[in-house]
Amino acid sequence: MTPEEILADLISCDDLPGQPNRAIAGCVEGHLRRMGIEPVILTGPEGDRVNILATIGPRDRSGVILSGHMDVVPVAGQDWSSDPFRLTRRDDRLYGRGTSDMKGFLACMLAMVPEFQAATLQRPLHLAFSYDEEIGCRGVGHLIAALPDLVAAPMACIVGEPSAMRPVLSHKGKRSTLLRIEGRAAHSSQPDAGLNAIYAGAEILLGVRALNERLAVQGPFDHRFSPPHSTVVAGVVRGGSAVNIIPDRCELEMEVRSVPGADPAEITAEIVALAQALVPEKALSVEACELSAYPALPPSGDPTLAGLMARLSGGAPLQSVSYGTEAGLYHAAGIPSIICGPGEIARAHRPDEFILPEELAHCCQMLRGLAGHLAAP
Repeated sequence: MTPEEILADLISCDDLPGQPNRAIAGCVEGHLRRMGIEPVILTGPEGDRVNILATIGPRDRSGVILSGHMDVVPVAGQDWSSDPFRLTRRDDRLYGRGTSDMKGFLACMLAMVPEFQAATLQRPLHLAFSYDEEIGCRGVGHLIAALPDLVAAPMACIVGEPSAMRPVLSHKGKRSTLLRIEGRAAHSSQPDAGLNAIYAGAEILLGVRALNERLAVQGPFDHRFSPPHSTVVAGVVRGGSAVNIIPDRCELEMEVRSVPGADPAEITAEIVALAQALVPEKALSVEACELSAYPALPPSGDPTLAGLMARLSGGAPLQSVSYGTEAGLYHAAGIPSIICGPGEIARAHRPDEFILPEELAHCCQMLRGLAGHLAAP
């Protein structure tokens, strides 16, 4: 089957992050089995979603992982010109949710399996399909943890997030946190009888803003990124039920994006400490809950992988990107990692997401070259 035909099958699966992924996992597994590949199905601790690993070539030799996530972001509230879960060709573009992010790469991986099988690989290719990437790279860690029992230590990982087929060397880390503030309700005519959780939330928000301003001035700095420093922002605030009730609960969601070498947990801890300092002073209760986290991908000091990917893709390496990927987790596990995939991140998460047929062809050409590299004695 062609990449476009496989992509049509993948797009028709509307499995979203945080939910069972049996439809998309079944689709991927079906294509692998049709081509004679026996995949390893790795059920996550949630019990209702899986990672998939398929190996072509000798498992006992060090090879390369091709990694991509199966989940896509929701389409609710977006104005699409066609069904987002049906691949639609229009004006030489292929429209559908996940075409760029990142089912286009998955389709290329699967379409190239017959060529991988025919290449007589001396070192293996591992096709890794993960779940729940879109809500903090939650699934791939379980796959990475299982690798030592399944294959020889991989020598590299290529994460196929949309990069216009340019090799990407680094990205920031991320940690998002939910803060729950519990106060005491009262009638609004007697505000002193209650503890206003929203007011406490406002103080915390001011602390978030102040810390972000401090990071912009004091760093640490890494000028490969824009902005060249870590950031902390509040993105969601919830609280109160009626204007005549002193609110007894406020929830804040915040995230840290850190440059390599800076620990997002330490930045988060400053805000959590500020929040908890309100407890003895105002008899409030504050609870912090991690929503998601993944490490930064620092640039490698070894140019070998970047040089190989530049040659195979024909694109000059890009030093850094602002978005995060599973590559940071592979790197943290000791697997040199790089990002390179078809499509563009600017199209992701938006209505009328699309990919170009020539981008799929370019990706297949890169994968064909990679197979040739791994087939060499």
